[in-house]
Amino acid sequence: MVMLMSLSAYPTKHLRRQVEGKIRSWSCSSWLSTFKQIADMDTPLSTPCNIQICEVTCDSFRIMWDMTPEDTDRATHFFIDLSRKENRDGNRFKHRDVPTKLVAKAVPLPMAVRGHWFLSPRTDYCVAVQTAVRQPDGDYQVSEWSQVVEFCTGDYAMEHLQQLLDKASGSAGRLLKFSVFYPQPAPRVLRLCQEGMWSCNTEFDTGLPPNDSPYGPLRFQIPVGQLLNPNVSLYFADFYCMYTAYHYVVLVLAPMGSEGDTFCRTRLPMLDLASNPFLTYIAPERPEEEPLYCHASDVILEILFTEPVHLDRGTVEQISGHHQLMSLTTANAKKDPSCKVCNISVGR
Repeated sequence: MVMLMSLSAYPTKHLRRQVEGKIRSWSCSSWLSTFKQIADMDTPLSTPCNIQICEVTCDSFRIMWDMTPEDTDRATHFFIDLSRKENRDGNRFKHRDVPTKLVAKAVPLPMAVRGHWFLSPRTDYCVAVQTAVRQPDGDYQVSEWSQVVEFCTGDYAMEHLQQLLDKASGSAGRLLKFSVFYPQPAPRVLRLCQEGMWSCNTEFDTGLPPNDSPYGPLRFQIPVGQLLNPNVSLYFADFYCMYTAYHYVVLVLAPMGSEGDTFCRTRLPMLDLASNPFLTYIAPERPEEEPLYCHASDVILEILFTEPVHLDRGTVEQISGHHQLMSLTTANAKKDPSCKVCNISVGR
C-alpha cells in the first residue's frame, strides 16, 4: 500500500526543502524522459541498407547491414523476412514453403541466423531486414523493409552426410529383389535421352513396379543392369521426408572414371555395391547364373544417374493403375524439418 503525505507533515523547513528538491528533480527527469520518448516516436527509423550475407553453411548464415548511429542506439529488435526463392514449377500436391518472419533482440552486427527447421541445404533464399523500437505499450515503431538480397545455403559437409547415412541405414528395412529402373517423371517419348531421378521401388507382393504413378499412364522402363553394374560407383546423397509417412533416400550412380564420379568422390559417402542397406548388386557365382539386384523395402529410393540414358535402351509400358499417388512426387516440395528420424542438427 502506498501512503501519500503532505509536505506540511515534515517537522522542519530544512527537511521540507530536501523533499521538495527531490520531487522537483524527479519530476524534471521524468518529463525529460517522456519528451525524449515522444521525440523518438516522431523520428522515423532509417531503412537498412547495404545488406551483406557471410559465413553461410547448410543451415546458418550471418547477416549485417548499415545503420545510422542514432538508429543503432535506439533499435531494440530486428525483423528478418526469410523465404525460399520462387520456383516457377510449383508442386500443388505438397506443403509449400511459407515466408519465415524472425524476431530477434538487437545485437551487434553481424547477427547469426541458425535453424535447420527453416533453412535447408543447397537452397536459394531471399532475405530482407527491418529495424524496430519496442514502445512502452508493446507496439513497435519500425523502419521500412530493406531491399531483398538473395543467397544460397551451403551443402552438407562429409561428416554431416555420414550422420544422415547412419540414420537412413536404420530406416531402410530388408532388401527386396527388383529388375527394372523407371524415371520420375516419365520422359516424353520423343526425347532422345533421359537425365534425372530414377526409381526402383516395387510392390511388396509382386516384385514389380507399382501400378499407380504420380506421373501419368505411361512408364519408361530400363533393365536394372543397364545402370547398376560393376562399372559404376554408388554414393549416398540425402535422407528426408515431406510431412508424410514416407522417407526418401537419394543415391547417385556414376560410371567409374566419369566426370560425375570424380565430382562425387570427394563430396559424398561411397557405398559398397555388394553390401549396403539401400541398393545392391551381387555378382553371380557361376557363369550360368544372373546377378542379384535388391532395393530397400522401407524407404523410397531416388536414384540420380549422372549420364544421359538413351531411350532405345528401354521400353515404354502402359500402367494399369489409377495414377493418383500425387503424394509420392517430390518435385519442389517442402521437406519436413521437424522429423526426428531424418534430421540432424548442424553447427550447434
